[in-house]
Amino acid sequence: MAQADTRKKLQGSQGKPGKNSDHGLSRERLLVGYRDMLLIRRFEEKAGQLYGMGLIGGFCHLYIGQEAVVVGIQLALSEGDEVITSYRDHGHMLATGMEARGVMAELTGRATGYSRGKGGSMHMFSKEKCFFGGHGIVGAQVSLGTGLAFSNWYRGNDRVAVTYFGDGAANQGQVFESFNLAALMKLPNIYVIENNKYGMGTSVERATASHNLSMNGAPWGIKGVQVDGMDIEAVHKAAEQAVAACRAGEGPFLLEVMTYRYRGHSMSDPAKYRTREEVQEMRTKHDAIEGARHRLEGMGVTEAEFKAIDDEVKGIVTEAAEFAQSSPEPDPAELWTDVLVES
Repeated sequence: MAQADTRKKLQGSQGKPGKNSDHGLSRERLLVGYRDMLLIRRFEEKAGQLYGMGLIGGFCHLYIGQEAVVVGIQLALSEGDEVITSYRDHGHMLATGMEARGVMAELTGRATGYSRGKGGSMHMFSKEKCFFGGHGIVGAQVSLGTGLAFSNWYRGNDRVAVTYFGDGAANQGQVFESFNLAALMKLPNIYVIENNKYGMGTSVERATASHNLSMNGAPWGIKGVQVDGMDIEAVHKAAEQAVAACRAGEGPFLLEVMTYRYRGHSMSDPAKYRTREEVQEMRTKHDAIEGARHRLEGMGVTEAEFKAIDDEVKGIVTEAAEFAQSSPEPDPAELWTDVLVES
């Protein structure tokens, strides 16, 4: 089954009468979110397996645990809105609609990948899906995202640019320079701090004097909101508020989304700076996918419906892995392409 088939079916049923959850999303919309989070979770688990087998080289930063952040925000966006993020980016690619097979092929360095096997985990793009990367330099994407918002302001359209970065990047100089310009020009940029509590191996409490990163834009008058990033509906509600403000010309908006990664900073990180009990508590008490499932059960979703989604997701991930491993490696001549743009 094609990756988008079940998702389109779920989206197509949104016009039908349906009970909303206490947090605002309809049964159908929450099902779409559940399916997208599950796809990211299973894809990242498979990527971890392939990395362990030596089929993925270089760095690989998994998004397991943080799925509700990008999915909740993506559900609030419209066609043409732009997304840019850091190196923990596979989940963002899938949430914007990039094909799992193309992402996995790029992870394994194959010619059929989104960057023709030359970008790897941290450097994939899709102009069609308005996804502008994956960036390996900490905080660098924030100034680039501000440029995306500037282009929308310059063209006079109503699109917004969503710029994701982590708590570890929140104190980078270019971040505050970007805040200043965005506030000065009232650019339609939603800055999203994915606060997963650890910048590499350093806890956020040891790295910043601020106890509320959503207030980091306050000196420039940027409105900020702190939200539970393990709750897809809470994220979605905050994202809708931010999108509405940007489309209304009120300038940039800052979301600090409190989330948690279950794995290490990258695949080479044993994460000994935190206890197993801490991770297990988050998994058992605050997991975003399980939380969404419990709400959907209360809204009448049957075990058969969950199984259909689970089977579809497993099929997509399995096919993506097989496609990647059977695809050819790039021709050596590719070293000379995409180096220079002549205008």
